[in-house]
Amino acid sequence: MLQKILAVYEKASVQQLNRAKTSLFFSSNTLDEVKEEIKNRFGAQVIRQHEKYLGLPSLVGRNKRNSFKEIKERLSKKLAGWKEKLLSKAGKEVLIKAVAQAIPTYTMNCFKIPDSLCDELTSLICNFWWGQKQHERKMAWISWDKLCEPKAAGGMGFQQLKQFNLALLAKQGWRLQTMQNSLLYKLFKARYFPRTDLIHAALGTHPSYVWRSIMAAQYLVKQGSR
Repeated sequence: MLQKILAVYEKASVQQLNRAKTSLFFSSNTLDEVKEEIKNRFGAQVIRQHEKYLGLPSLVGRNKRNSFKEIKERLSKKLAGWKEKLLSKAGKEVLIKAVAQAIPTYTMNCFKIPDSLCDELTSLICNFWWGQKQHERKMAWISWDKLCEPKAAGGMGFQQLKQFNLALLAKQGWRLQTMQNSLLYKLFKARYFPRTDLIHAALGTHPSYVWRSIMAAQYLVKQGSR
C-alpha cells in the first residue's frame, strides 16, 4: 500500500524517492522476517541507535547523554588544541564566543540537551578561561554567572548554555505559533495540537523528543507573546 502511495506521489510530483539516502527504523517488536521483507522492497538501509542525519541524532532514546555526547567530544578537542597556545584574555574571549559556545548551537535549535551536559560544557569552557596549560586548573576569581552578565553590568557577555538552549527552542515554538503556512507547522499541528495553537497545546501521549524540547520552552513563548 505504501509503495502505491509513493508511486502516485512520484508520478504526480515528478520527484523520485532517493532510496540510497532513505533509512528505515523498526520497533523492537517487529519480526525479523518482516524487517527483511520491507527492507528488500524499499531497497533502503536500516538505521541504528545514535546514528546521525545532517549532524543530528536520528533517534533520541532514554540515554540522552549518549545521544549528544559528540558535542562534548568536539568541544574538548577544540579546547585541548587552544590550551597549547599562549593566548591573551581577549583572544580567549573571541574563541569562546565565536567557536566554543557556537558548537552546540545547531543541536540546541532542535533538541533540549540535558542540563548535566550543559554543566559539563560550561565547566570545560570555564577551565579554559581561567587555566592556560593542558592539565592546569587555576582558581576562578569570579563566578561564571557573573562572567555571563553583559559587559555593561561588569561581566564578559558569555552565554548561559541552559538559558540559550531554551531561547533557541522558544524561537522554534514562535515559528510554530506564527508561520502557519510552513510544512513544519502543518505536520506538528496535525500531530500535537489539531484543535488549538502552540501556546495552549499539551504535551500529549508518546511525544517525540523534538516536541518535548519545544514544549520545555512553551512558557517563554507565552511570556513573550502579545
